[in-house]
Amino acid sequence: MTWNPVTGCTKISQGCKNCYAERMARRLRAMGSDRYRNAFAVTLQPDLLEAPKRWRSPRLIFVNSMSDLFHADIPAEFIQRVFQTMTEFAQHTFQVLTKRSDRLAELAPRLPWPGNIWMGVSVEDNRVKDRIGDLASVPAAVKFLSCEPLIGPLDDLPLTGIDWVIVGGESGPRARPMQRAWALSILRQCRAAGVPFFFKQWGGKRKDLTGRVLNGRTYNEMPQRAVSP
Repeated sequence: MTWNPVTGCTKISQGCKNCYAERMARRLRAMGSDRYRNAFAVTLQPDLLEAPKRWRSPRLIFVNSMSDLFHADIPAEFIQRVFQTMTEFAQHTFQVLTKRSDRLAELAPRLPWPGNIWMGVSVEDNRVKDRIGDLASVPAAVKFLSCEPLIGPLDDLPLTGIDWVIVGGESGPRARPMQRAWALSILRQCRAAGVPFFFKQWGGKRKDLTGRVLNGRTYNEMPQRAVSP
């Protein structure tokens, strides 16, 4: 399930180069969707703040698949309202992912961190490994790395305190290829550190053809879901 109380973003690192959300936003604007009237400019959607209230059965919810919740153009007060909603509906598990780890670290002391909020950072290559240090300072019950799109090697990952690692190749018409050695290196590091490993996809222009088999098998490992106090 996805929940987008904010739409739109701007590019911040090489992982953003071929952003799927930007392509989708432009397509939706062309189709007349009012939520994307500003195309991919950052746009608050306050009427969706209470959307999880309508979902009675427990769900795994990815927050802001069409934006970055810690973008500089999103007021801190609005981010706090998003976190308040996640806190109120503890039957759901919310996954929040950001590339703006510096703002995450800055705002973390002002945000609630119940067990149903999983916090992650995108780490696409060695140039942005510093995001992991920012994540480490956050008191989230579950901390994860999204190494997707994996566009370069990731060596000597600091995995202490990390609960989950996701790896995936870039997909879409201009996808940059992921090397098998990069994925295997992260797998070995996760095994050494005892961290669950999820291999999402090889990617490419036709991800439905390249699949998600690594080493002759699929990797669907997940962290144990924390229970809110």
